[in-house]
Amino acid sequence: MVHHIGIAVEHLEQAAQPYFRLGYVLEAEETVESQGVQVWMLREASNTPRIELLASVREGTAIAKFIDKRGPGLHHIAIATEDIGAELKRLEAEGAPLIDRVPRPGFGGHLVAFIHPKWAGGVLLELVEVRG
Repeated sequence: MVHHIGIAVEHLEQAAQPYFRLGYVLEAEETVESQGVQVWMLREASNTPRIELLASVREGTAIAKFIDKRGPGLHHIAIATEDIGAELKRLEAEGAPLIDRVPRPGFGGHLVAFIHPKWAGGVLLELVEVRG
């Protein structure tokens, strides 16, 4: 199941406006210092995937490099999993090019791991552990 869609942005407030007009609300915000990003998680009333807006808080982060190279836009699609460790082992055994072999802390205290875009038709995938 798609957990959220990650979008790299330069300015959170400005980038959020179209989503607010479409009925999304700011569900939570957090700075993930280990990744150098400020995150706004937007949620709509129905069961649609969340929109995660990501803005770099310093030079040299993955989001800063992404924006420098490609400009703002779709960064990743996040897929929910109940056991990220088992999912990573399964995908690695199947030959998936993992960026993270070990999960790392992400937004909201979730464990996350990324899979290289070459595996999914040029789209960066993020696994997000969601229990219960």
